[in-house]
Amino acid sequence: MTHGSGQSPHRSGPTEKCGVVGVALDDRAAARPLYYSLYALQHRGQESAGIVTHDGFQQHDHVSMGLVGDAFDEADIERLNGESGIGHVRYPTAGSLDKSCAQPFTVSFKSGSLALSHNGNLVNADEIRDELAGLGHAFTSDGDTEVIAHDLARNLLEADLVRAVKRTMSRIHGSYSLTIMHDETVLGVRDPEGNRPLCIGELEDGYVLASESAAIDTLDGDLVRDVEPGELVVLHEDGSGFDSYQLVERENTAHCFFEHVYFARPDSVIDDELVYEVRRELGRQLWDESGIETDVVMPVPDSGRAFASGYAEASQEAGAGTEFAEGLMKNRYVGRTFIMPTQDERERAVRLKLNPIKSTVEGKTVTLIDDSIVRGTTSTQLVALLKDCGAEEVHMRIGAPPIVAPCYMGIDMATREELIAANQDVDDIRDAIEADSLSYLSIDAVAKALSRSRADLCLGCVTGEYPYDIDGEATDREVERPVIEGADLAADD
Repeated sequence: MTHGSGQSPHRSGPTEKCGVVGVALDDRAAARPLYYSLYALQHRGQESAGIVTHDGFQQHDHVSMGLVGDAFDEADIERLNGESGIGHVRYPTAGSLDKSCAQPFTVSFKSGSLALSHNGNLVNADEIRDELAGLGHAFTSDGDTEVIAHDLARNLLEADLVRAVKRTMSRIHGSYSLTIMHDETVLGVRDPEGNRPLCIGELEDGYVLASESAAIDTLDGDLVRDVEPGELVVLHEDGSGFDSYQLVERENTAHCFFEHVYFARPDSVIDDELVYEVRRELGRQLWDESGIETDVVMPVPDSGRAFASGYAEASQEAGAGTEFAEGLMKNRYVGRTFIMPTQDERERAVRLKLNPIKSTVEGKTVTLIDDSIVRGTTSTQLVALLKDCGAEEVHMRIGAPPIVAPCYMGIDMATREELIAANQDVDDIRDAIEADSLSYLSIDAVAKALSRSRADLCLGCVTGEYPYDIDGEATDREVERPVIEGADLAADD
């Protein structure tokens, strides 16, 4: 599971794994702010939603399958007593599609209660699970979050909170942003490579940790900063502040560039960059590298919109004057295409979801901009849709490099067999989707748009080389994978 893709063969595009949040407030119940935060992070996971709070005496939890609005009612919120808590929305890539893997994951043990929300994916979860099972730990799920919870609980029996977290960090290998509640204390942890996002926000009466700053905005809070890679942040129980512990240092980070390309809300600030502006800059870079003068440039909604805006603006500055147009309308009430059981129905679902505006397209040359091509099915259907609607030419431009390899870091990116770019070059893909031309953005252009060096990005899905030691895969840096054995538990801090 940790080394396989674990994905449904029918999902039409990449899906993020999870969103996490944690709050500590002064004299106000945490449940409702957590609930609103999960709404703001709903795009990061739609399979399950959960909140765990603590009232100073005991833990309260409610976890349910489905969207946030369906998972909670007013009575559920009222029952979640306490001024501190954590929350989670989930889209599975490791673990089963059932409630046993829904989060936050809770465990009670000799030193108190523990709840844990996880965004990311561990590479070595199976090794740690096998070791802990051999030591008598009973597991109720096949997800990697429970592995982290059990390992941390074991270390809390032998060490204080900071040392226990540091020990667990020295043993788990992979991507993780965590919000954790130990009794009523809320803490946040970001993996040493900073692969998945996590930020700190200040409210009038407390502090919040969240996967994206949009959740902080929803609570009328102010973004303080990102949690640093390898940092532990402990919120004060009375909401008065937080303590920071830089537990692990790395020479380079491995920020997921796809957060900026696709997953994050455009109004979020991640690693000091407003996602919307990054996407516009990616669009500008796309014009600089492979711009083609057409009558109109249009996005595949919604993620292509900022790319197309930047692309059109750059074309106009270059004197080409390609007009930005909304040529595809999205039906927001259609479920994801992977629920359609046959290929014919999945193709019909694209028409249900996206409908062209004929007057924008008919008799025109069109540049269509999307964030990625995964399997190629949707792109093929969209090109055909526009040509059926009277487009004279359809040129495809992609705001990211070709996806040639799976993601093991918590993103559902399909297997190599399913990835159209894994075994075909750009000309082959252009022919397959029947576009008049096709160009992707280069990796260097992505790094430039993000104002980062390639060495500080996770580019595994577009290079096939990863920042973690994954069985059977190449690495793009010197990586030390933890050796998991009984003696390792007693290692010095």
